[in-house]
Amino acid sequence: MSIKQLSIFLENKSGRLNEVLDVLGEKKINIAALSVADTSEYGILRLIVSDPVEAVNLLKNKNFSVNLTDVIGLETPPEAGSLAKILKPFAEANISIEYMYAFTMKDKGIVVMRTSNRQLAFKIIEEKKLKIITLEEIFKF
Repeated sequence: MSIKQLSIFLENKSGRLNEVLDVLGEKKINIAALSVADTSEYGILRLIVSDPVEAVNLLKNKNFSVNLTDVIGLETPPEAGSLAKILKPFAEANISIEYMYAFTMKDKGIVVMRTSNRQLAFKIIEEKKLKIITLEEIFKF
């Protein structure tokens, strides 16, 4: 099971991030996690939001370049070394982590990642009995 992530391409200029956040905030779309990767000319804003489909529609209507991307969300225990333990089977299977970001939620860590081989990644998750986190679980409060 995947999480839908927004990927938004932004010009690297003052105020662009705030414009996105204003659009989402006006419609009460909550943000659980975000990541910004940038160059001198543009950035990629990645967001996990409470209503990804509505967020895409709102942002496209405001002329933002935005896509939905399937990513994997895994729960990690709040202890040293847990992330290394979770990622080891992916490395052993030669699955590259294209990007990753993490956040905490109550008493657990959440890792969001995109891999080079989703099908094999899900097979490993099942075999190793890793805990997948869903969008509904993230926004359950």
